[in-house]
Amino acid sequence: MYGRVQGVYYRSYAVDKARDLGLTGWVRNRFDGRVEAVFEGEEDAVRKMVRWCHQGSPSARVERVEVSWEEATGEFADFRVTYGE
Repeated sequence: MYGRVQGVYYRSYAVDKARDLGLTGWVRNRFDGRVEAVFEGEEDAVRKMVRWCHQGSPSARVERVEVSWEEATGEFADFRVTYGE
């Protein structure tokens, strides 16, 4: 996600929304100011999460969201904030 997405609780809101949708995966800040996430779950729930990403937290100003679809790996047990690039 690009725009004003760090320092506005974007990750925290993303965790809440992803968990509400029953998704697993992670979200993290990138050093260049973007936020990156991986979502796994039912396709409809993932699509809802991607739509949410275009809005983000109440203080966020999302300028652009890049989406890449891949096969699920089943490697995640929950949805959480992670660190590092």
